[in-house]
Amino acid sequence: MSRPSTTFAVILTTGAALLATCAVAAPVRASTAASAPTAICRSASRPRLAAWMSRGIQRAIAGRASRIGLTVADPRLGLSCALHRTSHFRAASAIKVTIISALLYKVGGPGHMTTAQHGLAWRMITESDNAAATRLWDEVGDAGMQRFVSAARMSHTILDDGAWGLSQLTAQDELTLLTLLTTAGKLLSNTSRGYVLWLMSKVIPSQRWGVPAGAPADVTVSVKNGWLPDPVTGRWHINSIGAFRSLGAYRSRHIDYQIAVLTDGNPSESYGIGTIQAAARVINHDIASA
Repeated sequence: MSRPSTTFAVILTTGAALLATCAVAAPVRASTAASAPTAICRSASRPRLAAWMSRGIQRAIAGRASRIGLTVADPRLGLSCALHRTSHFRAASAIKVTIISALLYKVGGPGHMTTAQHGLAWRMITESDNAAATRLWDEVGDAGMQRFVSAARMSHTILDDGAWGLSQLTAQDELTLLTLLTTAGKLLSNTSRGYVLWLMSKVIPSQRWGVPAGAPADVTVSVKNGWLPDPVTGRWHINSIGAFRSLGAYRSRHIDYQIAVLTDGNPSESYGIGTIQAAARVINHDIASA
């Protein structure tokens, strides 16, 4: 698995002072039973499925040291899940999906991107190249990034102009972004949406951990992950967002849902990945079985 590049390490160093001075809310741990909602998932048409999935997610994350923000949406099942959906988490490389989306919003689609921009986008998403992300952020511009976030109604996202990896995301806004990418609308053309999802579907194998865990083999997963050791605490920020699609190949039905899981307070990178994958296996299994 690749590690943050020297370029990004410099960016993080400049942001460390910000982290040290930010007021940090008392973390809500998965192990705190009193803070865990009784119904993480809801569905008016499939209430038993929602209740079953809620219990499964709670069991999967019980006792984990991670602080967790989670959202799920499956319109076909009328299913939605939310756990600490508006809590803020450091973005790490999960912000790269916002960067490419903002670039497409600015230039008007992949057909208006330069050859160089296509190469940078490929490296940024499929290999999580940090230098490429910095280049594309600069080409969009701070104001352009904010225009996209505002237009997309990602109202809780806080961009960090000096260190993009220290931007603050919420599970709700990441689900909003995934919904934007998987639903026809005016903000991004079908070609733009398809381009981002295609790039996310080509992420290299070593970075395809996280929310894809437990997904059926014939479901196409577009994923982007983020991993970052906190420059102040040394604990890890581990994030994973994904869109899941299958045009009737699996059990002769259509699959189209999205998952976002953000975490911090992880004692190691692998620990945070384990937390995300424990929840994802429940979600993917239960939706596939519905």
